[in-house]
Amino acid sequence: MDMILSAAFLTSLVAGMVVSGVPLLLAGLGEQISEKAGVLNIGIEGMMLAGAYAGFLGAYQTGSLWVGFLYGIGAGMAVASVMAVLCVRLGLNQIVIGIGLTLGAEGLTALLHHVRFSRSYPRLPGVETLPLPGLAELPIVGSALFDRHPIVYLAVASAVVLSVLYRRTHLGLTLRAAGDKPAALDAAGGDVIRTRVAAVLCTGAFAGLGGAFMAEVGAGLFVPFMTGGAGFIAIVLAMLARGRPLWVLAGAALFGACLSMTTALQVAGFDVPTDVIQMLPFAAVMAVLIVFGRGASLPAALGSAYVRGGRGSDGERS
Repeated sequence: MDMILSAAFLTSLVAGMVVSGVPLLLAGLGEQISEKAGVLNIGIEGMMLAGAYAGFLGAYQTGSLWVGFLYGIGAGMAVASVMAVLCVRLGLNQIVIGIGLTLGAEGLTALLHHVRFSRSYPRLPGVETLPLPGLAELPIVGSALFDRHPIVYLAVASAVVLSVLYRRTHLGLTLRAAGDKPAALDAAGGDVIRTRVAAVLCTGAFAGLGGAFMAEVGAGLFVPFMTGGAGFIAIVLAMLARGRPLWVLAGAALFGACLSMTTALQVAGFDVPTDVIQMLPFAAVMAVLIVFGRGASLPAALGSAYVRGGRGSDGERS
């Protein structure tokens, strides 16, 4: 017990929670935007993976992590644009298209990595951090929480900004109407299709940035299939958060801690099989679904393609 409560263990756990949790936070916030507008974005795993490869490649070629982040955002939005055209514009099945995009991104990024780097896995140089004065010196959590790359702070700030946007702005009301009552939004002069397309593209930007962070800051390299189901965990986070970005932040911290448990226990000197520890995040997902899944509140038109004057009760395609 003393080893578990040791400063080294707690510092390692918190540091790993941040590194593992930020991609989940960014992807979860993006998925929440899409779901609020009525689009179930199953392809977010593929957007993260595309962002991871493009982000790593951009940072590797230019030597700038910020350029890599822009590459990652662009790649995520490129994959999202395909979903926007097929699912929002053409009204095709969102689940089928999302799975197809994920599988396609997995194969394409693995192929591109093999063509560009063959069997080598080059690494990026060390990451520069931005220590927050007065906070970075705190014991145990200081360096782990408050001496991080600026993207970490921007990700947390995004959760706060989105929370305000959803509750207190006309844009948040429009987004919510596109998912709950698209026909009412249409009747009020809003553009349901344009709102949903913008939401899906925002999802791609957040997911691509999350993937780029995973490759550039978290690992320092790109490995095919490196997201390892993070996009699907982000979908669970968005669904269980009930439209509250700060709940996504809390959930990302929980699952990030589970993902970092392997390293933390090794630092503490515990000889625990890696496979057992790697089961923790997925076991946590199932536990959270069992406890909170029934109370999850989802938009009424989630997953339904909107057709103006369609046969559904609210303009959705039946």
